[in-house]
Order: sequence, then C-alpha cells, then structure tokens
Amino acid sequence: MKAGLQEIRKNLAWQLRLLRARHARARSKTTFIGVTGSSGKSTTASLLGHILAGRGAVHAQVLDNTIRPLVSMLYRRMAKGGKADYAIFEAAASGPDTIRPMAELLRPHIAVITMVRLEHASRFRTLENVACEKGALVDALEPGGFAVLNADDPNVVGMASGHRFVTFGESEAADYRVSGISAAYPRTLSFRLHWRTGVLNLETPFPGEHFWLPTAAAAATALEIGIPPQVVEERVRTFQPLDNRCQVLIPEGGPHFIVDSVKAPWHSLALAFDMVAKSTLGKKRIVLGQLSDFSDSDAKYARAYKSAREIAEQVIYVGEHAHRSKANQADRGIGRFVELRAPKDVSDHIRRTAVAGELILLKGSSNLHLERVALAWAHDVRCWIPECGKRESCQTCGLYEVPFEEHKSFLANRRLERRKRRFGRLLGGSSFRRRS
Repeated sequence: MKAGLQEIRKNLAWQLRLLRARHARARSKTTFIGVTGSSGKSTTASLLGHILAGRGAVHAQVLDNTIRPLVSMLYRRMAKGGKADYAIFEAAASGPDTIRPMAELLRPHIAVITMVRLEHASRFRTLENVACEKGALVDALEPGGFAVLNADDPNVVGMASGHRFVTFGESEAADYRVSGISAAYPRTLSFRLHWRTGVLNLETPFPGEHFWLPTAAAAATALEIGIPPQVVEERVRTFQPLDNRCQVLIPEGGPHFIVDSVKAPWHSLALAFDMVAKSTLGKKRIVLGQLSDFSDSDAKYARAYKSAREIAEQVIYVGEHAHRSKANQADRGIGRFVELRAPKDVSDHIRRTAVAGELILLKGSSNLHLERVALAWAHDVRCWIPECGKRESCQTCGLYEVPFEEHKSFLANRRLERRKRRFGRLLGGSSFRRRS
C-alpha cells in the first residue's frame, strides 16, 4: 500500500513537471534547436552552442540527453535562468519511440540530423527503424522551421519530405559542401566549407578527419541562422573538445593520449583507427576496451585486432572480452598483443613501457572508464574499480582521486561541509553571547 502511494506521488510529480515544461516552452521566445544522430550529435550540439555563444545567450543540454533533462532544461533553466536567444538539446535514442516524446515537447525550430547507423541493433533491428526514430525530431518541427541534414546519408536525406531543409556533406549536391579534409595528428583537422556566398576555411582542434561531419553540421546550422562567417571560423578554431571524445591529453614528458572512451560502436571503430594510422608520430599503440555492439562479438573483436595490428606497434585488449582477439601466440610472445583484465593493469603496463612522444589511443565503451589511464599521469588516481556502474565520465564524477569504496562517505562529508558553510553565511558570521 505504502509503495503504491509513493508511486502515485512520483507519477503526479512527474506530470506536474511535464506541465510546467510545456508551459515554459509555450511562453518562450527562444530559438529551439534539436540535434540527433547515431554518432556526432554531442560534438555537433556542443560546437554549435559555442558558435552561437559568440552572438547571443545560449542554453545547451548536451550529454545528458533523455526526456528528464529536457524537462529540467525547459522549466528550470529556461524559466528561471534568464532569457536565452538559443536553446540546444541533444536527443538520444535508447530504443523505439524514445525521441518522439522529447521532440514533441521541444518543438524545435531547427532539427539537425548527423547520420543514421545501426545502433542498439537488438532493439532497432534495421537501419530503417533507426531512421524512423531519428526522423521524429524533424517531424516535430515548428511551422516555418527547417532541418539540417547529412547529404551523404540517404537515410537522413529521406527525412526531408514536407519540411524546408538544407544539406551538408561531401556530395556535390550539398548546400554546404565540404572539401579538402585533412588531419594527420599532431596536425589537427582543417577543411573548406563551400556555401552560397563563399568558402569558409575551418581550422579545428580535432585530431581526426572524421570530425569534419559534426563540425560541418554545426557550422552549416550557424550560417543558416545568420551568424557571420568570420564568427563561425573564429569560434570553430577556439572550441574546446568534449572530454573523452578523441580528447588529446599530453602529460609532461609522457605520451600523447587520444582518449575516446565514451562509446565504441562497430560502425565508427575504423574511423578511430584511421586517425591513428594517419598520425605522423612515430610509435603508436592502441588500447581497446569493450565494444558497444554485442552481436557477433567474437568476430568483431577478432577483426578489430587484425585492423589495429596493421596500424600500431602494440595492441592492448582490456576487460571481459579481451580474450576474443584471436591473437596468435607469436604476437603474444613478442608483445605485439597484450591481454589485460582491468584498467589499472593497463595503467601500470603503460607506465612501465611508455615512450615520450608516442601516440596511445584509448578506445572503448564508458563502462571501463579508460580515461583513468591518461588521467593517472597528472593525478593521483585511486579509484580503480574495473566497472563502477556510473555513466558519467571520471572528469564529471570528479572522484577519481578517491578510492571507490570511500565515495559515499566522501560525498556525505562534502554535503555536510556545504551545509555548514551555508548555515554560516546565513548567520552572517556573527557570534552568540550567553545572557547573564
């Protein structure tokens, strides 16, 4: 009975938050922008927010990309955080019919679709199902709104029916056409963006060529809104990439880490490997954790090793799937392949064997938090539990210098200290004297 009442209260509270969010959205004069796609959406949304911030106030909800954060953005940040010229929301699909409720609540003026790939294969089954899910964002466009679509992806271009749209891509037919893509780390990505009034020369902080897509998507959206080309060029150049999404970390006297530890879908693995292959640094190593796709995993891990072996002097597999590489005994014997069980083992191994200036790619799903391997060069990382269960990055969590078993007590003590400080401020620092 008590549990039932708690559930009723919880549902009523959620419905009230939804109502407030709809009311806040209806009253807002802000330009709302939704971004989705199988890959590249977080970087697109973050970069677009950075570009638009050069010309106005921006609310951006990135990474935490489900309906609850959207509701919070609308009725808390938008209603109470002051006027915004632009609001950007990254919408992620965790299964069928998860984007539609978010899209109908957001009612975007602009919908940006990066690409369609077979993600969450066990739930979506086909590319057509993924495209239908992503297309819900375009279907929810406000009257007079427009879509920004990947011209190179037929599953994305197919969403254009019935709406004004512009396209970006390498296709000659694209409204915002990309050419001259070039990156060879440590030389970062640059390319040209051709559009109706001229050409932009975009210089980015990204280490790999595949980042042309989110960069072009963000730049095309900004230009279509009316942001001056010179502002777009300058803001792209000064963007700070997101943590752990091909983030470059170079500790003093250590290797060059490219940390790509948020997700590892099979369709994008070759892009990360190609980035390493094109680097002009001498020695190269690849650390691979868990792939994001579970179907046909034996074959995928074996194929991944074969590809990585052609690029890197050493390939390190870590985690419960490390045994699936099918590396032969000769490779194991000479250290061409190393199989380890936990991120701490990887960290210790790299500490012993690292060469200053070498390139190390840390690639895997977020469950292993491989970013700790790079962070340990500049921080006293003490949280080495193989899988902590937290979805956010170690940088966002902020507790990587605290042993995992002490996290709860550390947070409790921190909350207590904050309450004490707030209470002290309320008292104004005054002291009490006992009456005599």
